[in-house]
Amino acid sequence: MTGIAVGQLSGARRLWVHIGRPRNAGTILAAVVLALVVIAALAPGLLVSGDPLDVTPRNRLRAPSLSHLFGTDQLGRDVLTRVVHGTGASLSAALVAVTIAVVGGALIGVGAGYLGGWTDRIGMRFVDVLLAVPALLISMTVIAATGGGTVELGVAVGVAGIAGASRVIRSRTMQLRAMPFVEAALVSGWSRPTVVRRHVLPHLWPTTAAVASVEFGQAVLAVAALGFLGFGPPPPAPEWGAMVADGRAFVAGAWWLTAAPALVITVVVLAAYRLSRVIGENHRA
Repeated sequence: MTGIAVGQLSGARRLWVHIGRPRNAGTILAAVVLALVVIAALAPGLLVSGDPLDVTPRNRLRAPSLSHLFGTDQLGRDVLTRVVHGTGASLSAALVAVTIAVVGGALIGVGAGYLGGWTDRIGMRFVDVLLAVPALLISMTVIAATGGGTVELGVAVGVAGIAGASRVIRSRTMQLRAMPFVEAALVSGWSRPTVVRRHVLPHLWPTTAAVASVEFGQAVLAVAALGFLGFGPPPPAPEWGAMVADGRAFVAGAWWLTAAPALVITVVVLAAYRLSRVIGENHRA
C-alpha cells in the first residue's frame, strides 16, 4: 500500500512539474480556460455584472466593442453576459454526462477486464450495441424518454459515452490483471474484490482521469449539439448550443451571434483535450 501511495504521489508531482515547465504554455492556458469556465458556472457575477435576460431594444445587433465585447443580439441582450451565464447549464450537463459515462464505463470495464469469461462477453456485447448506434441518436432517444432539462441532457449524453469509456478502462484493467503484483496478491489468498480494490483501482486513476477529460470535451460538444437542436433548457435561458442556433438567422449581418458562443465551445473543448493529453503523457512517464 505504501508503494501505491508513493506512486500516486510521484505521479501527481510529475503532473505539476509538467504543467509548470515554461515551454508548456499551452497547458497553462488550458488550465486557465477551464478555471474560468468553473468560475463562470459557479459565480458568473464575478466575470460579468449584467442580466442575461435584460432586453434593450435600442442596443439590438450591435457589433463587438469595448462596451459589449461579444456584441448584442436581436433583442439588445449582451452576448458575453449570456455566454457567461449559459456556462452553468452547459457545464452542469457536461459534468453529469462525464460522471455517468466514467462510472458506468468503469463498472463495465473493470468487471469485464478483470473477471473475463461470460462477464466480459456480456459486457462487451452491450458495448458493441451502444457503439453500433450513433451517439446523437442515443442521446435524443433518452431525452425523448426523460424529457428536456439540464440534468436530463447530461444523462442522455452520459449514456451515449459509456461505451467509449468502458473499452479504454477494460483494456487498462486487462494489463493490470497480468501484472506480477496482482498475481502475487491472488496467490497470497486475497479475494478478488480485495485485489481489485487495493491493487487494480489505485492504478486505474490516471487512465480514468484521462478518459474523464476526453469525455468532458465530447460532452460539451454533445450538449451544445443537442441545445442547437432545441433539446436544452427552454428559452430565454442562455445555453451555448441554443445561442448558436438563434444566431443563424442573423449570420449575414451579425456574425458574432453565432461566432462568439461557437468560439467559446471550441476553446473549452480544446482545453479539455489538452488536459487529457497532459494526463496521458504523465501516466506514460
